[in-house]
Formats: sequence, structure tokens, C-alpha cells
Amino acid sequence: MLLAMMKYLAACVLACSLAVLPATAQKMNTLTAKEKADGWKLLFDGKTTNGWRSARGGGFPATGWAVQDGTITVTETGGEEAGNGGDIVTDRTYSNFELSVDFKTSPGANSGIMYFVNLDLMPWKNGHGSPIGFEYQILDDALHPDAKRGKDGDRTVASLYDMIPAAADKPIKPVGEWNTARIVVRGKHAEHWLNGVKVLEYDRDSPEFKAILAGSKYHVFPQYGQEASGYLLLQDHGFPVWFRNIKIRELPADTR
Repeated sequence: MLLAMMKYLAACVLACSLAVLPATAQKMNTLTAKEKADGWKLLFDGKTTNGWRSARGGGFPATGWAVQDGTITVTETGGEEAGNGGDIVTDRTYSNFELSVDFKTSPGANSGIMYFVNLDLMPWKNGHGSPIGFEYQILDDALHPDAKRGKDGDRTVASLYDMIPAAADKPIKPVGEWNTARIVVRGKHAEHWLNGVKVLEYDRDSPEFKAILAGSKYHVFPQYGQEASGYLLLQDHGFPVWFRNIKIRELPADTR
């Protein structure tokens, strides 16, 4: 009886100790079996620049970017837009997709995740500048002056840059901590998410969106917003910004 009781107590102790062990965190820049089954693919392997190239053409920029500690990082160049290595784009274009990107900013930083990028629209300024496309804004809202420019906060973090502001109660984490951007595009409908919360959505064919476009700086580009597909882009704005866990899954076209 005593031996049986001791075995029972030992089993209880083992079970309780296993119950309080923390779950194993997913390794950075990898996909789970479920993500693979659901169609997700990595756009950054955490070690190389494979899958990315300069928006200016040619290979990956020789300066302005670094792959370090499992991140792809914009290096410090004083805040000039595309003033050093310039922006980087994916090797191919995308139409209907769900994109997820972890990002972390430095104090006062400015950057962006762009989609439906048209590389034929390059408003160069002294050889520098970013191509035109929709931009998920990345910004230190507290320190960067761009947050107070534009209209109704449409240049703050997670906004559709210069067009639609993200929700005022967006769940942004402090500078220096990791946030997760999610962009969903299906047909003419698009959504911006931040840390698991949808912060804006729009329909490119709606009268409301067309009115917003007409009042934005992009109204000078007649084809803006009409492309069926485009490149994805990470912006070099001369401030240290870190990206990791960049993954995408392509979606069926919107049939609504």
C-alpha cells in the first residue's frame, strides 16, 4: 500500500510540473505545420536577402540595409528618404494576399510597408525617392513630425499613408518593442491590422475612396490604385527599423 501511494504521489508531482512548463515559442522566421498547410510562405529566411532586390533595379543594395540577428534592418543615414541603399522590393508581384510582418522602430523613426507598388512611377528627387504604391505607415508617432502632418492623423503608424488614418485606439506597442503589421487584400477590398486588431479598411472602387484619392498627394498619378497587382516594398527612410517574420499567403480573388 505504501509503495503504491508513493508511486501515485510521484506521478502527481510529475504531472503538475509538466503542466506549468511554458509553451515552446515558435522560432523566428519559420512557419508552423499549420501555417504551411494554410498556404503561408516566408519572404525572409532570417539569414539572407533572398527574395528581395533594390527598387532601383539590379541586386540587393550594397549599403543602407543589413541582415543581423534574424532581422532585415534599415541602417542609420540621417532620415533621408531612400537616400542610401534605397527601398527594397520582392522579386515578384502579388494581387490577393495576406501579409504579416513584425517591425520594431528606433526613436523618431519613419518607414513603411508598401504594396501594389508600381516601379514605373518613381518621383525621383536628386536621384533619391520611393516608388508609388499604397503604404502601411511605420512611424514613431510621438517624435517624428510627420505624425502631425497630413489630415486627421493619416500619416501615423498603421495608417494608409496620406489617405486614411488608423483607428485612434490602435494597440501600438512602445518604440523598441516588436509590433505586428498585417495587410489583407482581396480584389478591391483591403484592410490594415496592428497587433491582431483591424485598424482600417477600404474599397478602392468606392466613391468614398475616390474622393480621398482626389484630395491626396497621389491624385497626380492617374493610374494610382488601379493596378491589379504590384510589388511589396520595405522602405528605406534613413532611420533604424527592424523587420522579421515576413510571411505571406495568396488568397483567391474576391468574388463579391
